[in-house]
Amino acid sequence: MGGTSKIDGITPAALSAPEHTMRSEFWQPPEEFDGCFTSFYQFDLEVPCGGRVHDYLQPEWGGLRFFAGQPPISTLGDYSIDDARFVATGPSSLPSSFKVGTARMWGVGLLPLGWSRFMDVPASELANLGTNGESHPAFQKFSGLCEVLCDASVSKEQQFDALTQFMRAAMRPNRDEPKIMRVHHALLNAKLTSVSEFASEVAMSTRTLERVCIRYFGFPPKLLMRRQRFMRSLTSFMLHAGANWTEAMDEHYHDQAHFSREFREFMTMNPTEYAALDHPILASFMEARARLWGSAAQTLDKPER
Repeated sequence: MGGTSKIDGITPAALSAPEHTMRSEFWQPPEEFDGCFTSFYQFDLEVPCGGRVHDYLQPEWGGLRFFAGQPPISTLGDYSIDDARFVATGPSSLPSSFKVGTARMWGVGLLPLGWSRFMDVPASELANLGTNGESHPAFQKFSGLCEVLCDASVSKEQQFDALTQFMRAAMRPNRDEPKIMRVHHALLNAKLTSVSEFASEVAMSTRTLERVCIRYFGFPPKLLMRRQRFMRSLTSFMLHAGANWTEAMDEHYHDQAHFSREFREFMTMNPTEYAALDHPILASFMEARARLWGSAAQTLDKPER
C-alpha cells in the first residue's frame, strides 16, 4: 500500500439496528496531500429487502462519493441526483437529503487547498451543487476512479492505493496556497466576529480576502464565518446526547431567535424539526469521525494534520 494504511488503532465503527447495519473506516492520505482532503473514508451499508435509509448531510466542503451497489437518491438545493454511481458536490451552505440502500461508498472531502490543486473552476461556481460526476464537465476528470471504487469485488486496500495514485497524478500546485492556508486557519478561530477582524488576522485587504474565499472556499467571508458558527453549534448538539439547543448554541449567537433564524437558513428547517428526525447514518458517522479522526464534521477540520 505504498507505506500508507488505515489510521493506526482504528476499529471500524459499527451501527446495528433492525433495519440496517453500517461499518465505516477512515484512511490517512499520504503526507504529500497534507491540507488537501478532509479524509478518505469508506463505509459499507446493508439494508434488508432492497430498502433505503434516509438522512441529511450538513453544510460541508466539496466532495466526491463513489458507490458500489445501490446508487443513492439525493437532493442539494435545486439539484437532484438519481442513479449515479459517482456523486459530486461543491461546497455547500445547505443540507443534502439522501436515501441510500445496500452499498459500499468511498468518499473524498476536498478542503479549499485541495480544491485549488484539483479543480479548474472557482468553488463559488459549483456552490450548493450536486451532480452526477461522470457527466459534469468540472468533475469528469475523476471518472476514471469509478472502475475501481465502484467495484465491490476489489479489495479496500487496492481501492485505497488506486485512489492515492490517481490523486498523486492529478495534483498540481497553486500560487495562492499560502493565502488559502492562512484563511483556513483563521476561519477556525471561534473568536473572530467580523470580516475586518478576519482580514486583519490573515494580513490581507478585505478585497483580497473576498477573492480568495469565493475562489477556493465557495462563499464570501461573512457567510463562511456564519457557517462555522452554525456548525460548531450543530456538532455540539449531535455529539452530546440529551443536550438541548440552548446548551449547544455558540456563544456568538445573540439569543435563541437568532440561532433559529440561522438554523433555518443553513438546514431549511427549524431546530425542533431537525431534532425530531432520525439520523441513522449521520449520528453514528459523526461519533466515529470525532473519536477516530479528531473532528466530527468536515467544516471543523484543520487544514493540516
